[in-house]
Order: sequence, then C-alpha cells, then structure tokens
Amino acid sequence: RPVATLAQQTRPVVGYLGSRSAEDQKNLVAAALQGLKEAGFAAGQNVTVEFRWADGQYERLPALAEELVKLPVSLIIATGGSDPGRAAKAATSTIPIVFITAADPVKAGLVTNLNRGQGNVTGISMIGASLEAKRLELLHEMLPEASIGVMINPGYPAARAQAEEVEEAVKRLGLKVSVINASTPVEVDAAFAKFDAQKVGAVLACNDPFFGSDRLQIAALASHYKLPAMSFRREFAEAGGLVSYGAQFAEGYRQTGIYAGKVLAGARPADLPVMQPTKFELVINLKTARAIGLAISEAF
Repeated sequence: RPVATLAQQTRPVVGYLGSRSAEDQKNLVAAALQGLKEAGFAAGQNVTVEFRWADGQYERLPALAEELVKLPVSLIIATGGSDPGRAAKAATSTIPIVFITAADPVKAGLVTNLNRGQGNVTGISMIGASLEAKRLELLHEMLPEASIGVMINPGYPAARAQAEEVEEAVKRLGLKVSVINASTPVEVDAAFAKFDAQKVGAVLACNDPFFGSDRLQIAALASHYKLPAMSFRREFAEAGGLVSYGAQFAEGYRQTGIYAGKVLAGARPADLPVMQPTKFELVINLKTARAIGLAISEAF
C-alpha cells in the first residue's frame, strides 16, 4: 500500500475539462487519450486523468476549472469550444493549458497569435467556425435552386462571426437564406418547424458544441421534414444527417493529447505554436439521401 500511494503521488495528473457530457464526447476522449499514449503517457499507468464535465451548462466551467487547479493537476486539457479554455486560463496562470476549439483562438482571447503559445496556454484550432461560407457554398452546389435555413447558437462565442460569414456568402452566391437562432433542444424543434413553414430546401446547423452534441435530434428532425441537412462533424452524417464538412475532429483531439504529452515531458506551452488542421472531409450519407428522395450527382 505505501508503494502504491507513492506511485500515485509521483504520477502526473491531467485535468480534462469539457463543456459537454462524457457520453457525447466518448470517441473524442478516446482520441485524446490515444494521443497522450503516443506521447508516452498512458492513462492509469503513468498518468492519471481527472475529468470534469459541464454537461452543457457553461456557467459551471469556472468552478470546475477551479476544482482542477485545487487538486492540483499538472496540466489542463480544455475541450468543447473556447469557453473551457477561457475558464482554465482565468483559474490559473501557472498550470499549463492545452485547448482545442473550433472558434478563432485569437478572437476568443486564448492566445494573441497562432505562431506560438501565450504564457501557460497553447492548443489546437480546428477553424471549424470559419467554414460556414464554404458549407453554404457546398449546399448551394448540391441544391442550386434551394433556399437554405441556417441555425446559429447565439450563445456560442463565434456566433457573430458566423452570422457575418453567412451574410458574406449570401451576397457572393446570391442565396436566399433564413437565419434562426437556437440554443436549446426546444428551440431547435421550433426552428425546423419554421423552416418547414418557410419551405426552405436545405438546412445548415453551424459549427457549435451544442449542435454537435444535439446531432441525433437535428438528424431526426431533418429526416422528419425530409430536409437535406449539413453540419460540421462527420458524426452528424453517421447519425443520419445528410452531409458534413469540416476538419477531422478525432484527429484534432489526438493531436491535443500529443501536445499535452509534450508539455508533460517538459515543453513550454509558450514555445508551441497553435496547430491547425490540414485535412478537411466531406461526408455524405447516401442512405439518408435515398430516404429523403435526393439524388446526389457523381460530379458532386
């Protein structure tokens, strides 16, 4: 027993701070732990991982971050948007923080530039929140005559930038777009009912942790109303949505784990640049396309 206690005391502890739920993030957590293992730190063997989940209640993040700091932990991995990273940054200026976010980390206040970390903070930028114009362009290419319903979560830090991107795409492509704010399952239900009443031809659920975790409901509503729907994570298409476009989130989380391992091994966050994805994927669920009576061209 004394030997086991000593081993636990000398083993580094990683705090894992997530804005969503453990169940929703299961595959992404596995990817992050795989990255840690590749960097030489296997959970339960030579590193302990303490999880704290906000379950979508963002106001809980500061207290959860404080909890991790008081344990104390050797490092904090902040996931599920920029809010966990900001909460961790507010809680400590000394414990290293590795974030992963789809929002612009500079605009979100996590770092001052992407070329290097800042103080105790570095991480991975999935740049997913700046791809709404591209997603609209792809939907327009697939359904050139369709008007498009766009859902934006007003509580997401990048919501204003997303709205600006949508407006820019509307002007450039000559689209007819209906934008509706939704930040709860009830509001998502109402948004689809309104899109149906407006006779829109397709729906885009913008990049947002809530829409990511609510993907089953969004895919089910799209199927119910027979609306082609696009989102940002491949898990949306796997859940029955028609199409997704974005970076490979599992790969981003694996890189987050690798970065955390580098820091645990002695690297300074301030010396590590904020990494960005180099691969983006378009995923189409052909079974869903057949179910809603949509023919996807081979050219597309």
